[in-house]
Amino acid sequence: MNNEEAKFILQGYRPNGADAGDETFAAALEQAKRDPALGAWFAQQLAFDAALSAKLGRIVPPADLRSAILAGGRASAGATPVRAWWNHPVWMGAAASVAILMAAGLALWPKQASAFDDFAYADARLGPTHGHEGNGAATGALQLMLSQPTTKLGQKLPVSFATLHETGCRTVNYREADVLEVCFERNGEWFHVYIGRAADFPDRKPGAGLTIVDKPSGAVATWADGEHVIVVVSNVGRQSLEALL
Repeated sequence: MNNEEAKFILQGYRPNGADAGDETFAAALEQAKRDPALGAWFAQQLAFDAALSAKLGRIVPPADLRSAILAGGRASAGATPVRAWWNHPVWMGAAASVAILMAAGLALWPKQASAFDDFAYADARLGPTHGHEGNGAATGALQLMLSQPTTKLGQKLPVSFATLHETGCRTVNYREADVLEVCFERNGEWFHVYIGRAADFPDRKPGAGLTIVDKPSGAVATWADGEHVIVVVSNVGRQSLEALL
């Protein structure tokens, strides 16, 4: 299977992970794990689909929509012609709302749908671990440090981005910026930490406090220091992240 074939299949993958066990997607998912470029594309695709689904899920149809549709179908012989249900102002308004929200979702991509934490969450969903064997001593040292209970997250990490990058740490591309990724185990659970250079994220204020955001299947913690923007993903949930603080 090549990347184009994998992309065609993965375009039908649901962002909530419901297709993770479907054999239809198995080979394409493996291809995304092996190929960094395809993996980055798939992560962005999942983030976009999740954001668009969330927007559509917030649409509330008019309270009288059902009765308006039913009324539109009650035409009797000899009666004044009744407006087709699909041409009723209420229904047309609901359809317009959907169109506007979809257009807004597309217009905001990648500013919102591809937010760094959404991207990291989607990338982390590619697998419980990404395999870091042979990724250099600096990566191994960072994994070891992060796995220690004495290491508290939410503060400045003593890492050298340049050293990790140059010695083979897994690197993904987000909006043309390199981002480092390391998996680590704590309390029997695997986490994914993503480290970006602060200069590549001018919208993130240095020293921004830690925030935790719940996701459909997990949670994401984000904070920034003077040098880095850091995202940690848990595929379990908020409590797992809070235990690392």
